[in-house]
Amino acid sequence: MARDRPALPYRGDGAGLPAGIPLPPAPMPAWHHGRPLKRWCYVGVFGPSLSWCCGVVHVAGIAQTFWGAWDRATLVERTRVLRTRGVTVTPSAVEVEGVASLTLVTAGDPVEVVSAHGRAHVWTRKTPVRATGTVTVAGRTHAVDADGLVDETAGYHARRTAWSWSAGVGRTTDGRRVAWNLVDGIHDAPRGSERTVWCDGVATEVGAVTFSGDLDDVAFASGEHLRFTSEATRRRRDRLVLVSSDYVQPFGVFSGGLPGGVTIAEGYGVMERHRARW
Repeated sequence: MARDRPALPYRGDGAGLPAGIPLPPAPMPAWHHGRPLKRWCYVGVFGPSLSWCCGVVHVAGIAQTFWGAWDRATLVERTRVLRTRGVTVTPSAVEVEGVASLTLVTAGDPVEVVSAHGRAHVWTRKTPVRATGTVTVAGRTHAVDADGLVDETAGYHARRTAWSWSAGVGRTTDGRRVAWNLVDGIHDAPRGSERTVWCDGVATEVGAVTFSGDLDDVAFASGEHLRFTSEATRRRRDRLVLVSSDYVQPFGVFSGGLPGGVTIAEGYGVMERHRARW
């Protein structure tokens, strides 16, 4: 363990973040312990008529923007490398020129996690939000008033990093609003992980999860299963000189249960499998 790194992981609301290592909101150096900074802000908004995601990513000084929209009939998406013009993504708003204009309001407890990653560290903050505004898909403009999740990440990930992930929102059979963020491969310590279920905005950490090979099921150590039916799939493979990325991220619907006696009446969101060399 590097001598300047505190005991990790940390999980909390952002108060009392570990000292002695570079973390947001302070500026983070471009390199730390021989690794380049990787950072992104991803917004996913999910509902019965439209699911939408957008992100801005910077890896070792290389910028990428992407967005995808699924209106239960048509999947439209775009990814641009080395260009961020026309796309702005923050925890409070998303603007994509000619495509989307969304305002985001926090709708639950933000959860911050700092984890060791080899000799370095990585940080994330996951925040449930309510999104309002418009998104245009294939010439049709949709009024948006739906739940979603913001993923802010920054850190010095290992040269090769792989993870499986799910984010979604919905309603429980007893009428509560629910959201979740589940992962295996990063920020996944037995305790102090980013794995979280929010019921009516209240965050609860849940135990380890296992993703099925075809991304149609998330199994919890406590016995529950969150089942997924894919409807439209975003996928991309980039092979650059120093950086590569291979991911699949289907939009779809969820059923089944979550820990704590939570049964899903309706659920919408994404699954993801991502392998990166960076």
